[in-house]
Amino acid sequence: MSSHRKARSSNHPFSRHALRMGLFAAGAAGVAGAAAVPAQALTGAAHAAYASDHVFSHSDRAHHTQARDSFTIRQFGTVNAAGVRNQANAVSAGCSADDHCRSVALSFQIVTIAGEHTHLNAVNLSDAANKECTGCQTLAGAYQFVVSTPAPLSLDAGARQRLADIHRRLDALTRSTLPAAELKTRVDGLAGEVTGVLRDAVAHAPKAKAQPTVTLHRHLDGWPGH
Repeated sequence: MSSHRKARSSNHPFSRHALRMGLFAAGAAGVAGAAAVPAQALTGAAHAAYASDHVFSHSDRAHHTQARDSFTIRQFGTVNAAGVRNQANAVSAGCSADDHCRSVALSFQIVTIAGEHTHLNAVNLSDAANKECTGCQTLAGAYQFVVSTPAPLSLDAGARQRLADIHRRLDALTRSTLPAAELKTRVDGLAGEVTGVLRDAVAHAPKAKAQPTVTLHRHLDGWPGH
């Protein structure tokens, strides 16, 4: 019998503040829960914005293999305050070494925000739990990409096409039977590709005193040997 549970964030759990501008990412494809409040009215005036993306996967004796992934893109425009949450949870319960379970949950969240004095609260969490599940494979990964620019950034068709291709490959990886080490390496590789697409996009953003930035918050939890 084994029991494991832990939750951590890549930064301070419930507070990350940016005086100038903030960055945060998105993800969703098979999202277990997602919510967003528009950041801008048609007038283009700055507003507060909020987005939450959550992926949950649960395997047990009745469903030995469960896999979910999320890949969402949030473009908020100019905001004076933003709250962003990205979370992945995976649970394996009641299986054994001879009849093991596999549960994988991965969430990619991309967010773009603009403004000179934006207040940002960003949370990025992953949690993997084995509940009386000896020999089970359980992995939760949260990847949050935050793009901050002085003026609003709109991802063009080329960038969206590249991101859509990464999304398709994330789907395939999530549902693969790859060993833990290779799965993590390849998912990290996809995260690196997303960062590259976003950096290419900000390279063509309007120039200003404040430099555009792309930040990745990454957290992985779980698998044998936790």
